[in-house]
Amino acid sequence: MTATPRSGEDGPAGALRHTTNLGTMEVVLGPENCTAPARGTAVTIGAYDGVHSGHRHLIAALRSMAGARDLDTAVVTFDRHPATVVRPESAPRLLTDLDQKLELLGATGVDRTVVVAFDEARANETAEGFVLEVLVGALGARLVVVGEDFHFGHDRKGNVALLAEMGERHGFEVVGLGLEQDRAGEAVSSTRIRRLLAEGDVAGAGRLLGRPHQVRGVVVHGDGRGGPELGFPTANVDVPTDIALPGEGIYACWYGRPDGSVHPAAVSLGHRPTFYAPAGSPILEAFLLDFSGELYAERAQVAFVERLRNDQRFSAVEDLVAQMTRDVEATRVILAARSG
Repeated sequence: MTATPRSGEDGPAGALRHTTNLGTMEVVLGPENCTAPARGTAVTIGAYDGVHSGHRHLIAALRSMAGARDLDTAVVTFDRHPATVVRPESAPRLLTDLDQKLELLGATGVDRTVVVAFDEARANETAEGFVLEVLVGALGARLVVVGEDFHFGHDRKGNVALLAEMGERHGFEVVGLGLEQDRAGEAVSSTRIRRLLAEGDVAGAGRLLGRPHQVRGVVVHGDGRGGPELGFPTANVDVPTDIALPGEGIYACWYGRPDGSVHPAAVSLGHRPTFYAPAGSPILEAFLLDFSGELYAERAQVAFVERLRNDQRFSAVEDLVAQMTRDVEATRVILAARSG
């Protein structure tokens, strides 16, 4: 299956730059639909949640080694995070949904991504069985490049050593790479990015991602208070519950619409404590600067650039409005500086 080409918009400061055309990357749903290229494939495997700077470093190394060996390149990833099947009670929130992940992988220049359905049967498959079915049978692997701490297969018994042992028997080379580190010497990982997001440090998370953290959802009706009562009409974006949101607070963001336009937005993520007692999941409300128009039922893309302040309760509506005015101006200054 070849992915449908998608058009993207290079938003200010590259907020949405990695939403890219997938026409040059083949997306294959399931190894059973693969046809191994005659010259063989250089393969990497993983959840690739977020496709962060560490992932892209590994894929760049894969492409370089594949070029030297005249091989096609392929990423093998999964339709869901394996933890949602193996340990659903502690599965992490996702940094990217599947569509986002494929868009970001398409931007790396890899030739093909194989999306493997991860279910109970796959979770119980032996590491050896996975290698024979996917790497050898479906892709004709000649080179496998993974992180040196990579584990796979039932009970995570597969590792770099097992791959190397099987590679000797089935004709593929194995390279285990150390994790990419930031300038402070800390490893770049999806887990660390989730922690930064939970702390509200969207700027720190963005540095590790190589772009602002972006969430997507449909604009739904809110309580109708923002425009008539407060003078700040907002788009309430319904983000799927399995997606990682930053900690509650007020943020400067870029807001992308289906028409490709990107708008500066002041975003509140919380429970509207001035009006309601905290309950349920936080609500994402985006006020688009210098914009008027209908947004309901549209799909939105919200990219978090910088945290402005904590969410807080105000004793009077007038105080809230005054603070919202300051938040909007702070957003304008921050985003103007990022796009200048």
